[in-house]
Amino acid sequence: MLEICRMGSSIHSFHIPVMGLAFTIDSPIKVARYGISSVISIIDDVLIEDMRKYYSKEFGLDYEPIKEFDDDFRARRITAYLDLVHDEVNRQFDILKNESLDTESDLTKYLDMLDDRSSIKMLYHKYRETKNENEKRMLSKSIREAIKPGSIDVNVMSKIDPPAHTKKGELLPPEYSAAVAALRGFAKSKLNSSVVLSAGFNPRLYGFLDKLDDFFPDEEGEMKKRVILKVSDFRSARIQGQYLAKRGIFVSEFRIESGLNCGGHAFPTEGYLLGPILQEFKSNRKQLSVELSDLCAKAWTEKGLNVHGLIPEVRVTVQGGIGTANENRFLLDHYEVNSTGWGTPFLLVPEATNLDAETLEALAHATPDQLFLSQSSPLGVPFNNFSMSASELQRKDRIAHNKPGSPCLKKFLVSNTEFSKDPICTASKQYIHHKLQALEAGNLPKEEYDIQYETVTAKECLCEDLAAPAYINGHIKTRLKQFTAVCPGPNLPFFTGKFTLKQMVDHIYGRINLLNNTYRPNMFLNELKLYIDYIAKEIKKHFKALSPKQINFFSSFIKNLQDGIQYYKELIPLMKIETAEYLKRMQEDLASLEVSLLEIRLPELVLA
Repeated sequence: MLEICRMGSSIHSFHIPVMGLAFTIDSPIKVARYGISSVISIIDDVLIEDMRKYYSKEFGLDYEPIKEFDDDFRARRITAYLDLVHDEVNRQFDILKNESLDTESDLTKYLDMLDDRSSIKMLYHKYRETKNENEKRMLSKSIREAIKPGSIDVNVMSKIDPPAHTKKGELLPPEYSAAVAALRGFAKSKLNSSVVLSAGFNPRLYGFLDKLDDFFPDEEGEMKKRVILKVSDFRSARIQGQYLAKRGIFVSEFRIESGLNCGGHAFPTEGYLLGPILQEFKSNRKQLSVELSDLCAKAWTEKGLNVHGLIPEVRVTVQGGIGTANENRFLLDHYEVNSTGWGTPFLLVPEATNLDAETLEALAHATPDQLFLSQSSPLGVPFNNFSMSASELQRKDRIAHNKPGSPCLKKFLVSNTEFSKDPICTASKQYIHHKLQALEAGNLPKEEYDIQYETVTAKECLCEDLAAPAYINGHIKTRLKQFTAVCPGPNLPFFTGKFTLKQMVDHIYGRINLLNNTYRPNMFLNELKLYIDYIAKEIKKHFKALSPKQINFFSSFIKNLQDGIQYYKELIPLMKIETAEYLKRMQEDLASLEVSLLEIRLPELVLA
């Protein structure tokens, strides 16, 4: 068995998760030099190529287009863009590292933003306080050697993996499918970072990892490319981790995301709440690290790899609905997570994310009633939506003019063959036209027809609309007019306004408070309420025709929520970081939510 070691700490104890297609497409260029890690979505090679062209012009670099249907064009586009981002971040950081510590600079901004408990921040405080020139020189040297840029990580959504075709329409081999090509593009880049695999298990994608050398360790146990799995519970983490470890792929991090209290696509658990999930990871983390390292060691031996170094301990991070410094600190200290993900609040930080001015202004004053869990995604997965986005307004306008549906150019989300030989997207004009014709021919009762009509016409073109801000901000010409879709989490209305990068970081570390005057329950209770509302609506939707299997599922779901409530009753007294008044309010909120859950009724299960 190889010895497991704890990985070195990151500069910051938070990261910016992937958001949309465009929102974090260039976040590393904006924030990595300050030690802040962020994640780029790399599934849309069209957007990636357009961003490479845009930034090549901005930075005065030569640009040679990689054209559609060129050999392996998807992977090559992604490699080229990631190399550009890598080089630019290193250029910025080299400049920052040599700036003055005595006058306002990017270097002092970097240091000012650090957590006050950071060892580097403590060195900086000593530097500013000492009058001894020799000591200042030594401290300056130590500071410059300790700092590093944030990680440039990437995200591949496993579900988005349509096959690739030649210009003549001939099917290409599986390694050219969208997700696999994106993974290969990352693997061939200069980056020393991680790929976040999200949205479930994809055997084709996972099976391709062990064909890429950078995901295997060198003799010292170092891996140039690493795997992060985004998961919703411990069981799925363990199963997927074992699957990859048997092939020699070590999962360096499990990124736990709240099932409902997050932005983008929502993947509800079966009533398992974030607190109990984190507790299970905390209790079993060391065992999981040993298990995965042993499986990897066996696979490496079989592959002839001679690894003498230390295998890093599995990192655990969490994201979804975090909103206060106390919540952030409690997650780090109580559950011993390595980092926390702050997504939605950074949509209000133009220095960090990519959002057009119109959408940013609307989000800065968003109200709770403007955010909703929608059926907008062609993937058939619940999708967090914003009623005032240009995309949502355009969708309604098309329906009003009897022209529902969107043009489908990128075809990343094609999946349906109900009305065609080749898969088409359920948000496309083609699909919606045929589906509505079929509904009209079905002679359905008006109530049922209206429900199905709403479901069919709810779909939006996420390929175009989640990429729109990059085109709008960069004044990049496109074949279609751009209408931004945005998918903030339920946490957004507790923040009002637009913020600087330093303001948001100071909020995360508790130096200032950016929350508005709206009462904000604890993140765990926010999630619990979302789950109670969700299950109540699901039961109501199907109440008249629930099968015994569905009744059992919903009963188990409610039981899991009840178990979660009991867990929180025991957890609240341990949250010493909060005031007594706040803890009392938490207990009151929890009691109220428990009553709401008890009021949910299921039909009696009649046994034959």
